[in-house]
Amino acid sequence: MKKLVFATNNAHKLSEVRAILVPDYEIISLAELNCFDDIPETAPTLEGNALLKANYIYEKFGCDCFADDTGLEVEALNGEPGVYSARYAGEANDAKANMQKLLQNMTDKTNRKACFRTVIALIIDGKISYFEGRIDGAIANEPKGTTGFGYDPVFIPNGYNQSFAELGTDEKNKISHRALAVKKLVEFLKTKV
Repeated sequence: MKKLVFATNNAHKLSEVRAILVPDYEIISLAELNCFDDIPETAPTLEGNALLKANYIYEKFGCDCFADDTGLEVEALNGEPGVYSARYAGEANDAKANMQKLLQNMTDKTNRKACFRTVIALIIDGKISYFEGRIDGAIANEPKGTTGFGYDPVFIPNGYNQSFAELGTDEKNKISHRALAVKKLVEFLKTKV
């Protein structure tokens, strides 16, 4: 079984990705690598932040690795929160506060269109590859559901009348932005085995 480091400290992301990649790959977390560094995410794009994190691990530990960055992009807010999704309401990275700020900013908006985008940067033997997943949907008027994390309770994917948080992990993992990006990653990795 091949090993890959997933450059994240987010337990939710880790479990989502492991559910998709196991049993073909052993996914090593930053904690399992004994890396507790606060890796800077200072790029103005999702691609840039994903690469910053992957590069950091590759250069420090010499491991094949990948990292992702995800953003919720709301049409009526000119793409906000976008690259700042995790810290939309401040540096505390508080999901409830982020959601509250988003709903507050959407109060008078009739256009509720939004999309989730995930970009993965993979580094194997020093070679960089990118994979993107996107799902379109809309912002709900209020949070609903108890599964998932982040903005899941307020994001309703197109073709559904429930939020990501109401759909449950199994269903979300079939259709989500992260799942779509990881599927592209998996297809690429199959060519490397």
